[in-house]
Amino acid sequence: MSANENGAATMTGAQIVLQALADQGVDHIFGYPGGAVLPIYDELFQQDRLQHVLVRHEQGAVHAAEGYARSTGKVGVVLVTSGPGATNAVTGLTDALMDSIPVVCITGQVPTHLIGNDAFQECDTVGITRPCTKHNYLVKDVNQLAEVLHEAFYVARSGRPGPVVVDIPKDIQFMTGAYKGVSNSQHKSYVPPQKGDQNAIDAAVELMINAKKPVFYTGGGVINAGPAASASLRELVRMTGFPITSTLMGLGSYPASDKQWLGMLGMHGTYEANNAMHDCDVMICIGARFDDRITGRLDAFSPDSKKIHVDVDPSSINKNVHVDIPIVGDCAFVIDQMIEAWKAKKPSVDKEAHARWWDQVETWRKRKCLHYRNKNDVIMPQYAIERLFALTRDHDTYITTEVGQHQMWAAQYFHFDDPNRWMTSGGLGTMGYGIPAAVGVQMAHKDSLVIDIAGEASVQMTMQEISTAVQYDLPIKIFILNNEYMGMVRQWQELLHGGRYSHSYSEALPDFVRLAEAYHAVGIRAEKPDELDDAILEMIKTPRPVIFDCVVDKHANCFPMIPSGEAHNNMLMGDDLTDEDIEKAISEEGKVMV
Repeated sequence: MSANENGAATMTGAQIVLQALADQGVDHIFGYPGGAVLPIYDELFQQDRLQHVLVRHEQGAVHAAEGYARSTGKVGVVLVTSGPGATNAVTGLTDALMDSIPVVCITGQVPTHLIGNDAFQECDTVGITRPCTKHNYLVKDVNQLAEVLHEAFYVARSGRPGPVVVDIPKDIQFMTGAYKGVSNSQHKSYVPPQKGDQNAIDAAVELMINAKKPVFYTGGGVINAGPAASASLRELVRMTGFPITSTLMGLGSYPASDKQWLGMLGMHGTYEANNAMHDCDVMICIGARFDDRITGRLDAFSPDSKKIHVDVDPSSINKNVHVDIPIVGDCAFVIDQMIEAWKAKKPSVDKEAHARWWDQVETWRKRKCLHYRNKNDVIMPQYAIERLFALTRDHDTYITTEVGQHQMWAAQYFHFDDPNRWMTSGGLGTMGYGIPAAVGVQMAHKDSLVIDIAGEASVQMTMQEISTAVQYDLPIKIFILNNEYMGMVRQWQELLHGGRYSHSYSEALPDFVRLAEAYHAVGIRAEKPDELDDAILEMIKTPRPVIFDCVVDKHANCFPMIPSGEAHNNMLMGDDLTDEDIEKAISEEGKVMV
């Protein structure tokens, strides 16, 4: 490192990368080396400021960075090589885009003079990742590298968060250029809003004051806005006395133990949450995007309600559902504005109407929609999650999941009172998300209990990341609900395809206990209900990575469930499922929502 004639530090491109990461407060990088990033890896070898975590697949690197970001609120950082390194990262980048997770992914590229020549391990990384990133860059001038990297962090974390790719040719990593600090990193044309329009805020609060049957509908945007947003949401909800529900991604923004909480809504949401959303007269949507898994059939979605929508991303407003009062702004600021406006108006609400509304909610609650029939000779998956929650609630616990039935059961039966404790793939539904995400969470929270609630099919997508956990002494726990099927696929085939289980049976499964031992981890198995508690306690106290094979009922289905093509208040209810219900669901086969 030296100084140029203007006094600015001069460094190689590889040194600029590491200096920029350090100045951004980065502690950990998740990556995998290759020829096009070797100059950066050589610089990593010669420093101890940044800890590099070697994953076993580039998809795992991005999921690990997502878990790290979601559990800390920081930007996750990924470093991969060109060609297949970049293309392997695409699934993780798309996952981060769909769920609004801040990630900066640095990819190597062939030297600038070879770009476009089909060189070894060349691909058009910028072209490939344009649809699955918030923004991306190809750096062709070493003197612009620092500015681009700082801007990438700004873009990733600002407004609606998301993944950003910085593609750096190998010759740029060797060249010498001036290093520019963090101060000028803000994108001149990208300044996301913070506060919402005050007139819209006042109109929304007036609508809330006059509501007879109000409900809050919140999403992952509240959690992405930081702990202050969740704290303000709790104040607003308790101040108004309204019931509240949340999407899969918003779990933990409001405490599940609170009496105003209705549970998750949507395709596998609770009876009371979905019915409240359908029958309400004022819906206050904060940080959610009216996803199809929430709305069911759009023309029947909450037909008689006035809708308020708070979102930092203006493109989400009126995208799926028309709303009456749109408010573009950061959830943390807008919720505070709502609190101030509510207090200023000193409202006199219709207490009798609210009491009737709560009586109706209690009637729906008495339906006990999450009831299931327990068995003495086999572990029910719902029971396994209930016992896992009961035995871990006194620990500092973080949960990741794979995707499928186990994911929905975890959302239904594992209760979250705090934000940033629940890491799951919502928008993309990525099988294989959970293990690498758990690696990222555990790297950020070394002394916490980190559990991946998994299915035996999903977990094999990225099982190799157990090796990463072992290498870095990360005592993650992989809690597999093993029903020997791709469970959610089997459920849809049962209900919507006449029981034709086409390629959904998980044949040739490994012995997960022996597989754990092969990875130098610990394997545990439970097959009967009376074995479960002791086995879970053994898992918790084991100071090493654990694969827990929990053998569960093979035919259990996840209910409640909104059938395809139905309104969100028309649910199949598990124990009450009749042959007539199944025939009706099968008749909707052409409308499958997958």
